[in-house]
Amino acid sequence: MESQIKTILVPVDFSEYSKQALKYAYCMAKDYQAKLFILYVIEPVVYPADFSMGQFALPSIDSEISIKASEELESLAKDELGCDINCTTLVKIGKPFVEINETASEIDADLIIIASHGHTGVEHILFGSTAEKVVRKAPCPVLTLRSPLKGFKYKGEQ
Repeated sequence: MESQIKTILVPVDFSEYSKQALKYAYCMAKDYQAKLFILYVIEPVVYPADFSMGQFALPSIDSEISIKASEELESLAKDELGCDINCTTLVKIGKPFVEINETASEIDADLIIIASHGHTGVEHILFGSTAEKVVRKAPCPVLTLRSPLKGFKYKGEQ
């Protein structure tokens, strides 16, 4: 059977967990000669106002954060991956799990590789799991990874 993995989406949040998932995705993209999309999602900054106006967002702050995030994402891709695969970085603003799944549809992703932070108990109840929400609604298969990755060594690691 021929591989159908041509496009891989990797959401990152700059945590060590997501960097490990990115390295794993890089190796997989290289093996399958797939295009790699690296996505960072910014949750909009919403400030409570007085009761007469309700909540409001500050677009200028979101714009500044978006520019900085794009720069950081480009730097992450260059530092962690080099430039020997087809790689595109994307920054979106919204709810992470919604933006991840919408981006997967937009780019016609064949696979999403996402880090699971392993939250349990109260932390999981309070924050939920973006990875879990992505799995439930994804338009394609999702590979969730927890650190440490059993049997996986990235170039130069002990």
